[in-house]
Amino acid sequence: MYTATLLSLLALSTGTWASYNANLNYRSPSTRHTRMGIDVDSVHRRSLAKRDKPRFHPSQLNFTHGVASGDPYADSVILWTRVAPSLESDMSEVTVSGTVGLYSHNTEPYIKASAHPICVDYRVYEDKERHQVVDKGRAYTTSDIDYTLKVEATGLKPFTTYWYQFQICNSNITSPIGRTKTAPGPDDATEEIKLAVYSCSNYPSGYFNAYGNVVRKDSVDYVLHLGDYIYETRNGIVGTEERAVLPERDIFTLYDYRSRLGFYRTDLDLVASHQNFAWIPVWDDHEIADNGYRDGFSHLNNTEESFRNDGPHVSVDQRKMNAVRAYFEWMPLRQVDMDDGLRIWRSFKMGNLFDLIMLDTRHYDRSITDLYWNTEYIEEIQNDAGRTLMGGRQETWFEKQLTASNARRAKWRIIGSQVRFARLGKETNGKVTYNMDAWEVNVLCYPEAFKLLIE
Repeated sequence: MYTATLLSLLALSTGTWASYNANLNYRSPSTRHTRMGIDVDSVHRRSLAKRDKPRFHPSQLNFTHGVASGDPYADSVILWTRVAPSLESDMSEVTVSGTVGLYSHNTEPYIKASAHPICVDYRVYEDKERHQVVDKGRAYTTSDIDYTLKVEATGLKPFTTYWYQFQICNSNITSPIGRTKTAPGPDDATEEIKLAVYSCSNYPSGYFNAYGNVVRKDSVDYVLHLGDYIYETRNGIVGTEERAVLPERDIFTLYDYRSRLGFYRTDLDLVASHQNFAWIPVWDDHEIADNGYRDGFSHLNNTEESFRNDGPHVSVDQRKMNAVRAYFEWMPLRQVDMDDGLRIWRSFKMGNLFDLIMLDTRHYDRSITDLYWNTEYIEEIQNDAGRTLMGGRQETWFEKQLTASNARRAKWRIIGSQVRFARLGKETNGKVTYNMDAWEVNVLCYPEAFKLLIE
């Protein structure tokens, strides 16, 4: 009897670990910086310690923000959803501060965490009628990751459309049906791929009809977003009050960034785009803060006033950590082979038609940029060969990507950049003005990259 009970517990434990680990959002955004992730062991122990607490009944839960997919490979794709008792993020979910680590595993003193995980099943189908299951699995989510859920569907065929759906375990409560598409195999002969490309999507500036129109026309294979998926500013700074956002203030905390992302994802056109197409996103500056660079932003630079009086009382690193954690939770993107916590640059081989190279010209290792109060200084140093948009590691990687793409005879190199490569021309008065934010003031920093692009 004892042996049978022990074996049952071991089997249960194995299944529990697998269900936690299936949710990629418990992991760190960086494979080499595991401290940014969530300690699944602690989450599981918390559930055991609170076993007498009631679990959520399926009727208390909803798929609050639809479904999404992204980062397609030839044999796999990322699937995303959020299942929670509320549309809003929990106000108690804040990052710790002071002498505690930037993202401490010891969250109990600071976060009122959910007692038990929510169990979710997922299935992937090769037919729209959902008869032929090609992949399935089970995963857990908790308040530690804002009840988000991100899994990798595997064993898929190249350049093939699939349908998928999530379901709360042991219930009939299901998510909307999502549609996605894998990438072509690297050597596959590919005649045509249609892309929808977006950037600078500021909610208060207008309706997201551009997202919805592409869904209604159903005329593309994939969606690229080159950054500024959200804006971090308070209401009234950019746009109109008719499209006011939540939280209403400038955002700094983990709760703030989660809430802003969640609010954007209530827009029905954006929901529809995520539901129908695999996305390949990258951030610009506003996913974290305006005119971000390696060491700060336009309105936060670790000055004394940042921590006194009416300042946000948060460091540059803390704010970046909050934004990156929330972005990783809410966006259908993969971990890549990262060498620090801010790498998002990555590439995709889309058959023999093109290589898609997604850069980060903002936060990874960019030199100081125009912060509005230092424009004259930036103009003076614009030709300094020591300045950088991407940093040495990313620049070397970029050059290798261009060389490898040419060597494998891909027809095109498509580069996802957050800022312009060249001037658009003279002003009406004939004067040539430089965009202090763009590649044009950093040409001397990348002679090899530009040479490869020209060749």
